[in-house]
Amino acid sequence: MWRWRLTAAGLNLLLGVPGVVPVWLLWYYVSNGPLADLGRTSREPTENDGMLLWLVVVVPVLAVFGIIWWLANEPVRRRAALAPHTYWTAGVLLTLVPTAVLVVGSLV
Repeated sequence: MWRWRLTAAGLNLLLGVPGVVPVWLLWYYVSNGPLADLGRTSREPTENDGMLLWLVVVVPVLAVFGIIWWLANEPVRRRAALAPHTYWTAGVLLTLVPTAVLVVGSLV
């Protein structure tokens, strides 16, 4: 049981490394689109192609990463002997750790 939990943690940490790309794309789209419209962020001054192009890029990248992430986690979840809610929450948080490390590292 503990072996599968450690496997799940390692799997999600490793998936978080390429997961930096979809997280960044999502942030870029949201910060230049909806958040900029609400006045929470300022738009990138050189971004003049419109947000539809970004949406066409962001949705497939997020979909492919989400499918790969789910397909990798589903067999491990069954063997980890954790409640589904606990497993998926921990999986998402562990996948975001590499992004958080990069963000914190860029602030130093």
